[in-house]
Amino acid sequence: MNKKLRRSKNQIVGGVCAGIANLFGWDFTLVRALYALFTIISVGTGLLLYIILWIIMPEEE
Repeated sequence: MNKKLRRSKNQIVGGVCAGIANLFGWDFTLVRALYALFTIISVGTGLLLYIILWIIMPEEE
């Protein structure tokens, strides 16, 4: 398994959730829904984490 974490071009906002889904072979919608739930439960901490990941994750070629 030589996959790398990269932002996906299959994106709605920044491609972070789709990149995570690609890395683990999961469904994009599931990852996005779980991330939205995490953001709501964590009172917005997930939004800050998403922005940080958007900045540091390289885009897929």
